[in-house]
Amino acid sequence: MIRRSYSTSYQTIAISLVTAVGLLLTACKKKDDDASGAPPPARVTQVQDMNLITVAPAKTSLFPIQAAEKIEAPSQLTATGSVAPDIGRTIPVISLASGRVVEIHVRLDDAVQKGQLLMKVQSPDVTNAWAAYRKAVNDEQLANKAYIRQKELYDHGAVSQATVEVAENGENDAKEALNAAQEQLRLYNVDMSHPSSIVGVYSPATGVIISQNVTNAAAAGVTYAGSSTAFTIADLTHVWILCDVFENDLPKLQLGQEAQIRISAYPDRVLTGHISDVGPVLDPNLRTAKVRIEVANPGILKLGMFVTAIFSSRKSEIHAVVPATAVLHLHDRNWVFTPAGNGQFKRTEIHAGRTLDGNRQEILTGIEPGQQVVTNALALETEGNQ
Repeated sequence: MIRRSYSTSYQTIAISLVTAVGLLLTACKKKDDDASGAPPPARVTQVQDMNLITVAPAKTSLFPIQAAEKIEAPSQLTATGSVAPDIGRTIPVISLASGRVVEIHVRLDDAVQKGQLLMKVQSPDVTNAWAAYRKAVNDEQLANKAYIRQKELYDHGAVSQATVEVAENGENDAKEALNAAQEQLRLYNVDMSHPSSIVGVYSPATGVIISQNVTNAAAAGVTYAGSSTAFTIADLTHVWILCDVFENDLPKLQLGQEAQIRISAYPDRVLTGHISDVGPVLDPNLRTAKVRIEVANPGILKLGMFVTAIFSSRKSEIHAVVPATAVLHLHDRNWVFTPAGNGQFKRTEIHAGRTLDGNRQEILTGIEPGQQVVTNALALETEGNQ
């Protein structure tokens, strides 16, 4: 009995030692795995679709749906652009007399009339021109007297015909020199009855001053300023709209084609213009061409203003039409909600077209005619955010 007891004890001790060693090895292996930096096993997490809105069954009836209608209309191309002056109606104001500006009567953005005094310039060119004029006057008077004297002598047989012809030629040369001196003073706008070294520079056309390159006491004219242009006047009764159109859309445009101009600042005003030029050179980075639209300015278009130009092609296309309330304007994009089943509605991005009669909205892309949409998108969006 005693021997059996010892044998059993030894077996128990051996089993305990084996179990302890196994646990120790397992712990060491787990520690080694943690120290190795191995990533934990991947877990899949379900993320809710942000474009899906779930509505409780009791509230589904609060958001009626309607099938999109169908409309057949000419396809449209929309391009953004900016207002620029018509180069043919832009006129530089030139100071022919070089000198120093002593008076400025207008400023940038002022509206001016043709013949209006813009500034005064004190110029040594005018002084020199006046001196040349006075010399020409004296030379002409002397040549005229010499010619008259030689003619009288010829009448009495004292001189030959050749002598008279030489005197006559001298008189003609003096007259031409005098005419040239007078014309020079007229170019400088000098009043020959009241001569002065200060001359006025007048507006050559009616318009708006869009550029000013001089100030009081500044230099004017090519000799001192390096440029004769003191102001730039633009006739803004007609302006250009310069649009960027992608090369894939260029075949849809042609010269003389009509374009509707919409302005963000005046959403109720729609202007009409015509394409006058399609640029022959593409932007190498954007792959766009400049399209020029000429439009009459009723007084609301400002230079640099951003506008939207809509071109209608001769080919008709079929588009969907939905109630205007079915379109949600969010983050500068347009959306509609379509039923997705089980009380869910999917927010779908669309490209809106024209606003039609009866508070309807044309949909160019995003949904097809006959597809169902929620008639009040704003109310559904508000419900989804609660």
